[in-house]
Amino acid sequence: MRGLNDKTVVVTGGGGGIGGAACRRFAEEGAKVAAFDIDLAAAERTAAAIAQSGGKAAAFACDITDHARCRDAVRDAEAAFGPVDVLVNNAGWDVFKLFTDTTPADWEKIIAINLTGALNMHHAVLPGMIARKTGRIVNVSSDAARVGSSGEAVYAACKAGLIGFSKTIGREHARHGITINVVCPGVVKTNLYANYKQGARNPEKLDDAFRRAIPLGRLGEPDDLHGVICFLASDDAAFITGQVISVSGGLTMSG
Repeated sequence: MRGLNDKTVVVTGGGGGIGGAACRRFAEEGAKVAAFDIDLAAAERTAAAIAQSGGKAAAFACDITDHARCRDAVRDAEAAFGPVDVLVNNAGWDVFKLFTDTTPADWEKIIAINLTGALNMHHAVLPGMIARKTGRIVNVSSDAARVGSSGEAVYAACKAGLIGFSKTIGREHARHGITINVVCPGVVKTNLYANYKQGARNPEKLDDAFRRAIPLGRLGEPDDLHGVICFLASDDAAFITGQVISVSGGLTMSG
């Protein structure tokens, strides 16, 4: 893809499934990758795999719920690789319960990670992008935000909020040459989905039920996401902003 070579890319949740896959793909495109994760060891595994393949990457410990730590991690990444050109807000977490079974403590943690964390990261990188009049931000939301998902009410609310936030910030900063777009995964085999299955009445039957419901006949893999994430961060998507793209195998097809 055009325009990714030698760019500095920050990926939150870079030690996880989708985040790790995105980090590896950006490195394949020649980018310098900063893998942010609260689990530093996981981020280091991603960075090591990239380095072993001849790419450029480094791991940074970052609790995205901590505004100051986000700023510090961005500062450290820029010291290593130069100004951030691309931000991918991918980190997420959920507890799978019916809303009436959740507690305010559950809400606070879900909101802090899935919404406030993304706001913190935008706050850390946008001033530099504005000053340079260029930048790409890709926010990973969820199809739960678009169509709902049982057992994920607060998570869906956060991810829907991220869509609205992305569209608004996209309007505010288009004049600065910054594009902001959203990718919505459907059912993807990640740790988040594994946790979701444990909350199901018959977790062993859930995979089969989803396979039957998904027109393409299988669950998503982390590697199904990195292409569209990298595309939206590339020069090939220079005239795309404020858009929401579902990657669900056809499970959802709403406009």
